[in-house]
Amino acid sequence: MTEIIDLSQEIYSGMPVFKGLPKVSISMHASHEEWDDIIDSKTITPSVYKLELGEHTGTHVDALNHMAIEYKNQSIDTMPLSMFYTEGICLDFSHKGLKELIKSSEIEKACAENRIEIKKGDTVLLFTDHYRKNYGKEDWYNGPGITSEAARWLGNKGIAAFGVETMSPGVPGVSNKEVHKICGELGFTHYENMINLNLLIDRGRFRFIALPLKIRGGTGSPVRAVAIFENS
Repeated sequence: MTEIIDLSQEIYSGMPVFKGLPKVSISMHASHEEWDDIIDSKTITPSVYKLELGEHTGTHVDALNHMAIEYKNQSIDTMPLSMFYTEGICLDFSHKGLKELIKSSEIEKACAENRIEIKKGDTVLLFTDHYRKNYGKEDWYNGPGITSEAARWLGNKGIAAFGVETMSPGVPGVSNKEVHKICGELGFTHYENMINLNLLIDRGRFRFIALPLKIRGGTGSPVRAVAIFENS
């Protein structure tokens, strides 16, 4: 039996976005009543919504051209789909507090404790429980993140990507900018704003799928990220 776990946030008007990015607005563009020429209806039934949002909204993946100017030609539509269809593992860092950093030695220790190996082409998800603790609250913007050294360590493992629950892979003002640059340099990426990672802890390997929209020249894309377990 196949079990599919949804790892993606809802998208809705006014949802939290990273500082300076476009706010999300969803409005009704057309209704069934309009289409059917129904006058003075007591109900309005949407038939089409208009979405206004940035590429880096909700659960999303960064394209390599987002990482730094040097990678300007590596937009989301040029990245191989194999980067978004991988094996995955999830490691527990729920003990990390606000703005705390995750080092490579800690990732290595978590792998050893769980008897799990990071393999080439993997997606490595980092559970911090920040979403359940702080989403929609003042401290949502103050989550933990990885060090630049940890990013380079992961990149040198040949992973496809790593994923976090927070709005940035590193801690803003500390490691975030450098983490992005290292991803571009080493040719791997990351997912932000993930949910339900608690449901993956201590369950070993799974199939990870998070296909982006095919945005011409895009610097990233919202994704519907899922973890799939095949149970016999």
